[in-house]
Amino acid sequence: MITVLLFILILGVLVIAHEFGHFITARMSGMKVYEFGFGYPPRVFSFYRDPETKKIKIIWGKGKSNLKKTVSGDEQQDEFPGMLWSINLLPIGGFVRIKGENGEEAQDPDSFGAHKAWKRIVVLVAGVTMNVILAGIVLGVGFMIGLPTDMSQGVDKHAQVLESPSIIVQQVQPHTPAEEAGVKFGDKILRVGEGDTEWTKEKEWNGESVDSMSFISFVNEREGEEISLVIARGEEEFITTLVPEVFEGEEVAKIGVALADAGIVRYPWFIAIYKGFVAAVFGLMNIFIAFYYLIKNLMLGQGLLFDVAGPVGIANIVGQSAKLGINYLLNVTAMLSLSLAAINILPIPALDGGRILFILIEKIIRRPVPIKYEQLAHTIGFMLLMLLVVVVTWRDVVGLF
Repeated sequence: MITVLLFILILGVLVIAHEFGHFITARMSGMKVYEFGFGYPPRVFSFYRDPETKKIKIIWGKGKSNLKKTVSGDEQQDEFPGMLWSINLLPIGGFVRIKGENGEEAQDPDSFGAHKAWKRIVVLVAGVTMNVILAGIVLGVGFMIGLPTDMSQGVDKHAQVLESPSIIVQQVQPHTPAEEAGVKFGDKILRVGEGDTEWTKEKEWNGESVDSMSFISFVNEREGEEISLVIARGEEEFITTLVPEVFEGEEVAKIGVALADAGIVRYPWFIAIYKGFVAAVFGLMNIFIAFYYLIKNLMLGQGLLFDVAGPVGIANIVGQSAKLGINYLLNVTAMLSLSLAAINILPIPALDGGRILFILIEKIIRRPVPIKYEQLAHTIGFMLLMLLVVVVTWRDVVGLF
C-alpha cells in the first residue's frame, strides 16, 4: 500500500509540473484555460472560484466531461464561470484544457488557435521543459545530500565521496540467467567466483572483489560455466549461482544485466544544482538513445533490447528504490520525469509532440489541417497508447507472480 501511495504521489508531482508548464505559458500568452485536471476523466470532484462572489465552489461528479472529449481533440467548451481545477478517477496522467486548442474559435483573441505558430509551440513544449527542470532540481537536491553516481570515469575535485563505488545492477533483462537467479534492480555485486563456492559471513569469500569492467570480462570468458555472486540487498547479503550464456546477436557470454560502478557522491550546495542540471541533460540524451535502439530493434524484429515497464512495473521500481534510501528514490524520480519529457515530445498523435507535428504541417502546407482529421489522429493515437499501457501492465502483473 505504501508503494502504491508513493507511486501516486510521485506521479502527481511529475504530472502537475508538466501541466503547469502548459498552464502558465498559455495564461502568459493570453489564452483562456478552461480546466486544469489531475488524472483522466470521469471527474471525481472539482472546484472553481466564482468571479462574482469570489467564493470557492465545489462540484461533485463529472459534469459535461468525459474521457473521449478530453483526449480526442473535440471542441473544448467553457462549463463554469471560472477556471476549473479537477481531480479525476484515472490517476495515470493529467491535462490542461485550453480554449481553441484544436483550432476552433480561432477568431477569438483568447483562443489557442488564434495565436501564432511559435506561441502555440512554446505552450506545447513548456510541459516537457518543466519536467526537465524538475529533474534538474531533484538531482541537485540529491547531490546536496549524496546521490548514487557512476564513478567509472572518476569524479571532479569538488565532490565528496560518501560511499566508495560498488557494482550496482541498473537493469535486469527479462528471461536471462540474472533474472532466473533472482538478481534485481539496485543489487550490489560484492564478489564473484567460479562454481558453487562456499561462503558464509564468518568465512572469507575466496572469490574476487571486482569493478564492473573486470566483472564483465570475468563473465565474458565463462560461457556455460557456473559462477557464484555475493550480492548485497539492503542489509542482507546472500550468494547466488548462474551460468553465463551467449545471447542471440552477441559474440561473448553475458548474464543479462546493465551495471555501473556507483558510489554516493555529495557536492557543496552552490555546485550541486549545476551538477543536477548537467546530469538531467545527459540523462535525457541517454533516454533518447535508448528509444532509438528500442524502435530500431522492434523494426528489425529483434525484440526488446530491455524490458519496458508500465504503471505496475514503475510502481515496483519506486518501491524498491524507496527501500534502498531517499537518494535512490530521488534518482528514480528524476529519471521518471525525464522519461515523461522524452515520451511527450515524440511526434505521436495525442502527445505534445504530435500536436507540434500538426502545427509544423500547417506551416508547410500554409493552411490548418482539417479539424476532423486531427481529431481522428489524436483519438487513434490515444487508443493505441492506452492499448500499449494495458499490454505492458499485464506483463508487469504477470511478472510479479
